[in-house]
Amino acid sequence: MTDTEKVRFDSLQLPDELMSGIKTAGFEFCTPIQAHTLPRALAGHDIAGQAQTGTGKTAAFLLATFNRLLTNPGGNETQQQPRAILLAPTRELAIQIYEDAKVLGNATKFRIQVVFGGADYDKQRDRLEGGVDVLIGTPGRFIDYYKQGVFNLKNVEVVVLDEADRMFDLGFIKDIRYVMRRLPDADKRLNLLFSATLGQKVLELAYEHMNDPESVQIEPEKLTVDLVTEAVYFPSNREKIPLLIGLLTSINAHRTMVFVNTKREAEKLERFLTFNNVKAKAISGDVPQNKRMRMLKEFQNGELPVLVATDVASRGLHVPDVSHVVNYDLPTDCEDYVHRIGRTARAGARGDSISFACENFAMSLPDIETFIGHSLPVKSISDDLLVKIKIPPRPERKERGGRPGGRGGNRGGGSHRR
Repeated sequence: MTDTEKVRFDSLQLPDELMSGIKTAGFEFCTPIQAHTLPRALAGHDIAGQAQTGTGKTAAFLLATFNRLLTNPGGNETQQQPRAILLAPTRELAIQIYEDAKVLGNATKFRIQVVFGGADYDKQRDRLEGGVDVLIGTPGRFIDYYKQGVFNLKNVEVVVLDEADRMFDLGFIKDIRYVMRRLPDADKRLNLLFSATLGQKVLELAYEHMNDPESVQIEPEKLTVDLVTEAVYFPSNREKIPLLIGLLTSINAHRTMVFVNTKREAEKLERFLTFNNVKAKAISGDVPQNKRMRMLKEFQNGELPVLVATDVASRGLHVPDVSHVVNYDLPTDCEDYVHRIGRTARAGARGDSISFACENFAMSLPDIETFIGHSLPVKSISDDLLVKIKIPPRPERKERGGRPGGRGGNRGGGSHRR
């Protein structure tokens, strides 16, 4: 296949129910990963696919999954047990897959459920007990319900592993193998694995638990998206916050993601930005799930212009129209740089990536540039970008019992100076 950009969905002979979902989603032409994987998967071949984030992997495996269930005459519509399972490494990614599945599967009668840790334990369990065809989830909560006997895996016809490399990074690989060993034989199901990278560990997993999978790699040597404009500044540590606020003001920030390396820095930036009239919120792994979902919804709706994030948010999120990504801290892992800037320039749109090579993290820059295969254009810091900022008050320190600044917690009259 050479001219993949011109492959139309209506040329793939998909069932009418799926064409309805494709029309609802506004899709007309396949992306490269869709054009290369869908014909193979629709013909029943297992796939181990590599593609950059934001290139349409989710739609590819969802359409292949729904097609298998619609066209397999062995499927029993009255059963209560899942016929397809889709596992993802993070709650945000599982929720996004679920939302996309509801759109693409809107004309099917499939019961689609999502399970993930951190919220709605009993509610999720009740929904599963009511019957499910397509079960999407994170490994921990998925296995929790399975061990309780809420569902079984005897009727599974499709298995999808999304962001397989991230499964290894987050320590889920034992959980994945636990699930895979309890499924019907590999040749009795369709197996789809997608990953940003197809390293040796991922390929070993694929060949251990899949039926002779076909490897599909979309421009694996091109690690950054063509439509992202990259730049790097070299601020001192004291210049970072004034420079950030100056840049956010100059670009009239909307749907801008600012990445930091630690939860503490994320919380600090939220305080400084808010105190200087930049509406921003911080998301990290410790933020409660309901608050995270509310925050992401506000960001997606355009109500929250700036989202400060640790790397928990750098993979798997699909937020349309992210205009800018700012690496306030350069990541220490080169691959995280690629995943971060992949939040912008999605689905053919353009985007900007701005990085700060500060005193603490500038040493990561040479490795990042070697990894992506090019140098980042250097921007000079003009005086107008270093704006004068207001310093927010320090947050109150809490006692172990949960009381802020109580007697005995701060000797010296309750001062919060450190």
